[in-house]
Amino acid sequence: MAPSTLPRATYRLQFRNGMTFHEAERLIPHLQALGISHLYASPVFTATDGSGHGYDVTDFNEIDPSLGGIAGFRRLAEALRAAGLGLVLDIVPNHMASSLSNNWWFSIIEWGTQSPFADYFDVDWSEPLTLPFLGTSFDSLAASGEVTVVFDRSRRRLGFQVYELFYPLTPASWAFVLEGCDLSLARDLRDCAAAGSPDLWEEAREALSVSSEDQKALDTVLAAKGKQPGFLTALHEMQPYRLVDWRQAKDHLTYRRFFEVAELVGLRVEDEKVFAHSHRLVLDLVRDGLVQGLRVDHIDGLADPTGYLHRLREAVGPDVYLLVEKILEKDERLPPNWPVEGTTGYEFISSMADALVPEDGLARLQAAYQGMSGDSRPYRTQLEAAKSQMLTVNFAGEVRFLAAIAANCNAEDCASPSPEDLEAAIRALVLELPVYRTYADEKGLTVEDQALLAQTAERARQASPPALIPAIDYLCGLMQGPLPVKNAAMLRRFRARFQQLGGPIMAKSLEDTLFYRLNVLLGLNEVGGDPSHVGGLEVFHATMKERRRFAPFALLATSTHDTKRGEDARARLYALAEAPEMWIAGVERWREINKGRLQHLPDGVAPEPEMEWMLYQALLGVWPLKGPDAPDFPGELPKRFSQYLTKALREAKLRTNWGAENQAYEQAVQAYAACFFDRGNQAFIADFHSTSLPFIRAGLLNSLSQTLVKLTAPGVPDIYQGSEHSDFSLVDPDNRRVVDFRLPPSGAPKRDIAGFEDYKAWLIATCLHLRAEAPQSLFTEGDYEPVSVEGPAAQHLIAFMRESGGAIAITLAPRSVLKLLTGEELLLDQTILAESRLRLPSRIASCAFRDILSGERVSGQDIALGKLLQAHPLSLLVSGV
Repeated sequence: MAPSTLPRATYRLQFRNGMTFHEAERLIPHLQALGISHLYASPVFTATDGSGHGYDVTDFNEIDPSLGGIAGFRRLAEALRAAGLGLVLDIVPNHMASSLSNNWWFSIIEWGTQSPFADYFDVDWSEPLTLPFLGTSFDSLAASGEVTVVFDRSRRRLGFQVYELFYPLTPASWAFVLEGCDLSLARDLRDCAAAGSPDLWEEAREALSVSSEDQKALDTVLAAKGKQPGFLTALHEMQPYRLVDWRQAKDHLTYRRFFEVAELVGLRVEDEKVFAHSHRLVLDLVRDGLVQGLRVDHIDGLADPTGYLHRLREAVGPDVYLLVEKILEKDERLPPNWPVEGTTGYEFISSMADALVPEDGLARLQAAYQGMSGDSRPYRTQLEAAKSQMLTVNFAGEVRFLAAIAANCNAEDCASPSPEDLEAAIRALVLELPVYRTYADEKGLTVEDQALLAQTAERARQASPPALIPAIDYLCGLMQGPLPVKNAAMLRRFRARFQQLGGPIMAKSLEDTLFYRLNVLLGLNEVGGDPSHVGGLEVFHATMKERRRFAPFALLATSTHDTKRGEDARARLYALAEAPEMWIAGVERWREINKGRLQHLPDGVAPEPEMEWMLYQALLGVWPLKGPDAPDFPGELPKRFSQYLTKALREAKLRTNWGAENQAYEQAVQAYAACFFDRGNQAFIADFHSTSLPFIRAGLLNSLSQTLVKLTAPGVPDIYQGSEHSDFSLVDPDNRRVVDFRLPPSGAPKRDIAGFEDYKAWLIATCLHLRAEAPQSLFTEGDYEPVSVEGPAAQHLIAFMRESGGAIAITLAPRSVLKLLTGEELLLDQTILAESRLRLPSRIASCAFRDILSGERVSGQDIALGKLLQAHPLSLLVSGV
């Protein structure tokens, strides 16, 4: 049953980077004109200074003052409500910033296990807390004079000063620092430290009175102490933390990080008090009626996603719209016991690829790419190689830590497998896991996850030496059945951390490694997708039927703040599979034109052939509609492309990476790419533009089809900021740039290349206003049925029908049209349309339909497409609305 706050359509807005609550208020008329029902806001809680995204929260119980604070948020929420709009808020329960501006984190740095927040975070307190934020070892920095001991007058604390950052000294070590110092301030500080507990110490510290003279005198003492041999090292060892080289994070870290980001620390939100403390404000906002929906970020990072969601649902009630950010692989569905409306819709992107990318064209591109790269390994083999690299290098510390927990989980008092075998067995299982994670809890695995683990374990056994099989079986046993009385806490911890490992490994291996290595068709490299395969129209229709049955209220996303490319860039790249030979020939010519810009480095030519292939595709995705004829060409494009290229090269982790930058290689590739925008390279620019035009035209029509399908398929359409006109962005931060918000035109604009942006916005507004008039269930729970197209246009149209309570909507959206377009207009070849017709089910043959785009009225079982698609490239027929 749909919640009472079910959105008609959401509009994702990225706060920060100039977007404040006041600026968002000014957009309300824009949202109304589009037909949006809910603003969908990125995280708005206080984050680290200068945060560009808000996922690095430092205070869950404060609205970020830089955005307008709680007062500004309330004004925005009230203004939305007055305009008849709702608000869906993005929340981040998995992690916080491991920042000194995070008071909870600062407290555990200062007090260790004595801190009232010591159990708020996923920290292994069997040893000091590792803080991997140094550029070298602590002792090296101390020897060079870059570490000092200071007294911070504003904080009334002693601490290490490193890189202009202040790391507090635990009060128990103050006596060591102040030993032999008779200054009155020193005596006061010793007395303060002797207070013992954090609460009593806080009162004593606040009562300290410190003059500038006291400060200066103590500074002199501390400077002298810091120069004593061994003093800084000894003091460092007294702390509940260790400041270490950031490169050590992959090998040894005492807290759970978000993916590979040590600046984000995992939160233990499964603890009731942590949940209550971290959700106090957001629950108040819901109870006050200011927020009607919540989007839960990175649900797979939690120790107990199911338990968390039930607790959250109980707290917010049945009428709040709940979504989870969850990457679903092909044929994977959300656990049926999750009390949510669905996902944020990443999987819909993959479905659109099924509908729009010709399978035979993709196969031809794959053959050409393999011939160029010399790498014919199957996709799965390449994914396993990337996962193996993550498990053995980037996440080696997590694997080692997990093996240590597993070794202590044996409730039978018999010998466990060796640590080395346990590590190898963990790698073997995670390597074979085809999804991001399973969901075992205290009761064990669900029936579905039992089958999944059994299949995973069998593949792991087959791929491993016989000696490793007992360790694999041992680990599988730890995941099965209810928790025993003995060793329950350790076993619970193993289950949580084992499952929390799968998501980061899959994400970093696939999204942030293989998607930058395997560049056959860049438009397919999106989360939840398989860049080696597309399903075709039949698979698309089958998937939409599944959505209607299992996720009718989930979001339908085509662009997000995390997508590798904007929806229109992706749709343009899909067109390469419609004319692969044209593209392949173009790449050969451009490589020849630019071969003089190749550089021969000690580790090989740069860029290598497969990198050239990728560069030209990436360029096509962002190439301006008017190309070199645009008055501001190339404008900001070289800078944007260069930023993207740095990320793409390092994420691939082949000849350079974030931890070990190969400057010579990067500079060579950047120099090669720079020639794309050099007016002196006119032969290339002219050839690239002329070759691109057919793909550009077909891509624009793909974009419009993608948009119409999103607006009428089962679910709730989500519009990412600015994409109502166009989104040709690259990966973040390019896709989070400042947006030029413009109202959609009131009438149908020109249907050509120049009018594309206005036409797309008009299409969205027209369809969303229809959704406002139609029964709410029509486009969510309404029946989904493919509709037959007969004649030569049969393979060039996506056709389906939605039906609910006497209301009917029929969608007609073009596909594979590159060879059917001529000139500037985005209209299909009338010759093909004249010989084709839409054949409706006999039970609705008597219905009269109105095309909401053209105004045409049609009826009968066979509808001629020539007239229907004469003035517009798409059609949305409605009856009973």
